[in-house]
Amino acid sequence: MKIHGTCHCGAIAYEGETDPQKVSICHCTDCQHLSGAPFRASVPVKGEDFHILRGTPKTYVKVAQSGNRRVQGFCGDCGTPIYSTSEDAKPALYMLRVGPLAERGQLAPQLQIWHGSALDWAQDISALKAVNGNMPMGSK
Repeated sequence: MKIHGTCHCGAIAYEGETDPQKVSICHCTDCQHLSGAPFRASVPVKGEDFHILRGTPKTYVKVAQSGNRRVQGFCGDCGTPIYSTSEDAKPALYMLRVGPLAERGQLAPQLQIWHGSALDWAQDISALKAVNGNMPMGSK
């Protein structure tokens, strides 16, 4: 499946080719922290199938408890997370963040990893009140 995305401000644009059956959700505490959300959804793209069309992502190297080093690519202007990958000069695989992808509605997760770190309250939100727009004024 051909996919493409941009950061929130549009400074970075990219494209790739992926298998939509390989979308995963990561519940690790690093992903919670780096995404600002209870989990992060990603899809793998081979290095040769990932192309930056515009801009240059800023990078940050995250060192996991295991000692594994992962490069985090994001927009230096708006902060949108774009990918994670290895430190290799020619990474074999990029884990693209699903949120900035135009095709995100077609990329339903098929697997949850690091589920032991999952936040209980985020496992089923179907019972929460839902509104189409911002929180109503005066609500708590």
